[in-house]
Amino acid sequence: MTGNPPAGQQPRASAAAVCKRPGCGNILPAQDRGRTRQFCGDECARRYHNDARVPAGQAPADSPDPLAALDTVIRQAAVLARAALDQAASLDPARVRAQVAEAEAARRRAEAAAVTAEARAGEAAAETQALAEALDTARDDARAARADAATARQQAQAAAAALEQARRDAAAQITAAQAEAAGQVSAAQAETARYARERDDAAGAARRADAEITRARQAETDARAETDRARADAARERDTLREQHQAQLEAVAALTAAERARAERAEQLLEAERADRRHLTTALTTTSSPAGNGNGKLPRAAGSKAGQP
Repeated sequence: MTGNPPAGQQPRASAAAVCKRPGCGNILPAQDRGRTRQFCGDECARRYHNDARVPAGQAPADSPDPLAALDTVIRQAAVLARAALDQAASLDPARVRAQVAEAEAARRRAEAAAVTAEARAGEAAAETQALAEALDTARDDARAARADAATARQQAQAAAAALEQARRDAAAQITAAQAEAAGQVSAAQAETARYARERDDAAGAARRADAEITRARQAETDARAETDRARADAARERDTLREQHQAQLEAVAALTAAERARAERAEQLLEAERADRRHLTTALTTTSSPAGNGNGKLPRAAGSKAGQP
């Protein structure tokens, strides 16, 4: 018959090979399966429990720790079994056997209850560990979402700066195109004036008057055509630049909308993670609130029934 160690005080691996009874110091025999042995033999086990036993008529004290109460019940069952064996010589053998069987049954029930309580405690610890890991994961996801939101804001600021730079570049190109068109118009006007003067000079020369007038008119026509071509080229270039910058503005606006949508999705994910964390916290609080069998007391039927004559 082996005893259970108190709750929260499991034996260390380095001391598992030594007998649990104080003053013994014998090495525990090796075993392949079953529960870990704590005593080198049955004699050490009986002496250990006899030293730690309580009076047979004393009921286990109310304790919030179910494992400690179960350990007390097991010790009482061992004491009752020992008392029944000691009284076997003076009592009826059938009655003694019945009492021994009853005490042994009470001990086994107490050991089964202790094993069940230990299993439930292990499951509760595993569930608590899983909830803690889920909480850590939720916190990591929240930090990642905040980092994504900051990145989205930085990208939006970079897109706004690129848009402003594109506007400045477009204004500079338009100004340059206007200046170039004005220069071409001025050149065409100067050419026209020159041909006009030549025409006036040719009017004084009778022999070359017609030819000079014809050349002047042709030069004027060419200048006008050149001016029209320059104006048309300037207009086409201006329209092309306007379309390009309009396309760039639309692309920047689309990129800004996409980044804003991504930031909104990140905020939604963050809110969902917060809701999941609150749900997990509520579930953890609800799971860990009940302790024992509802009132913190264990049944006393086994000890009282075994103590009957």
